[in-house]
Amino acid sequence: MSRRRFLARATGIVGVTAAPMAASAQQISLPTVKWRLTSSFPKSLDAIYGIAESIGKRVAASTGGKFQIQVFAAGELVPALQALDAVQNNTVECAHTAPYFYFGKDPTFAFGCAVPFGMNARHQNAWMYYGGGMALMRDFYQKYNIVHFPAGNTGAQMGGWFRKEVRTIADLKGLKIRIGGFAGRVLAKLGAVPMQIAASDIYPALEKGTIDAAEWVGPYDDEKLGFYKVAKNYYYPGWWEGGPELDLFVNQGAWNALPKEYQSILEAACAEANVLMLAKYDAMNPAAMRRLVVNHRVQLRPFTREILEACWNAANEVCAEEAAKNPEFKKIYESWKPFRDDQILWSRVAEQNFDRFMTSAGAKPAANR
Repeated sequence: MSRRRFLARATGIVGVTAAPMAASAQQISLPTVKWRLTSSFPKSLDAIYGIAESIGKRVAASTGGKFQIQVFAAGELVPALQALDAVQNNTVECAHTAPYFYFGKDPTFAFGCAVPFGMNARHQNAWMYYGGGMALMRDFYQKYNIVHFPAGNTGAQMGGWFRKEVRTIADLKGLKIRIGGFAGRVLAKLGAVPMQIAASDIYPALEKGTIDAAEWVGPYDDEKLGFYKVAKNYYYPGWWEGGPELDLFVNQGAWNALPKEYQSILEAACAEANVLMLAKYDAMNPAAMRRLVVNHRVQLRPFTREILEACWNAANEVCAEEAAKNPEFKKIYESWKPFRDDQILWSRVAEQNFDRFMTSAGAKPAANR
């Protein structure tokens, strides 16, 4: 073999091995980081709690185990509805939660999750990623010392479990219902009594009659929590949650301290979670609904047109009232509302017509199978 050919081959070998060696050297130079994540959800709900574990696994796998996020269920470190406070105060570095849980601090939080008669999951993603929503919400979250990442969505939710039928507006008066924040204020205008209760406390409250109704998510989660055992009337749609976004809230200081490589990996892991969680609910809900109706004799009931229209009007009143007194809310509402309206117009052209035809053409309700 000539000297020239030997050197060429040797150079080629070095070229192949140099890149992995450089990558390993870069990985070695990055620090070991250990974070704690508090979830607002119990371990029994594998879709909504489990997605936080998926984020941790993806981050660890992408950093050779050097960036680890340990996930804790609601109540293990802090109560479910105090996740924001824990991140804000750096008690934990991050939390997986629903922003509208913190409606009591400022109704503006609702835009980061769901607003009554708001956007579906696709519309919410469009607004957040490409409609200015991300920048607006991050500007708002700054005063809470957090940075956020969309990290899940349930899709349109059910209207909840009722011990008795509700047919008219009069049936809502005095109704004690487990429901959070914005929707609670809307229903209060119609005479209902809203209560915000963590997931683990809903069943006993329904069973004892402390509450008359409760909403949670949808068939897959609701079946796991056993609500069908204590309330047989399952209403739809959950007009307050057309596409509720779940977020990863990260302490601003902890985020700033991360190497850029870790920041990029965490952001990508959250984007993946945002897709996977919705996909899991879409995959699991049909069979769960069938079991509820066929096996557990649950009665599916639509909210009447009268109730929906009354709630629509009340929701618009609440938004107008809040915008008149809350500059933060007004600023985001003025971006959010026209974007929602445009999305609805576009959906009417293709998506809704396609869905309407498919529903009439072939798909049959679970009860008829």
